Amino acid sequence: MEADPAFARRVVRLAVTSALVLPVIWLLSATTLRPQPLVGAGLAAGWLLMPSILGLSLRWPRLRYALVVPSSFVSVALLAICLTALPDDNVASAGWLLMTGGVLFGGVLGIWFWFRWMPVPAGLTDPFSAGRWALIVVHVSLIVAGLVLVGVSAVA
Repeated sequence: MEADPAFARRVVRLAVTSALVLPVIWLLSATTLRPQPLVGAGLAAGWLLMPSILGLSLRWPRLRYALVVPSSFVSVALLAICLTALPDDNVASAGWLLMTGGVLFGGVLGIWFWFRWMPVPAGLTDPFSAGRWALIVVHVSLIVAGLVLVGVSAVA
């Protein structure tokens, strides 16, 4: 869990991104689906906790281990949507599946790179390596594509 200033910029970017994207996911869930109440609660808890923990971790980097809590809330809520509340519309369904896949992929990246639960190859050890950025682009692209598909389906 890095404490250097260069890594702090990445943490701030993650905090801002989660503070902007997680409420959109919650709002899309609340307005386009009929999920179980715990799904909305899980998404809301992730939305509140993720940027808060990231912000606090700038001062106390070890607190980043607590990110497993909001990540789990959001991941479980999205999995519940995919298992119980997918819309009949194929475009929206694909969006929820892409969003869920992107969030789960991001969780795997966190477990792999931040928590080191799996060995990290030498080429991916540097937090700013091209390989890591490529994986981050895949993670973000899946989520953004999912958001766009669900959003477009909601207004169509």
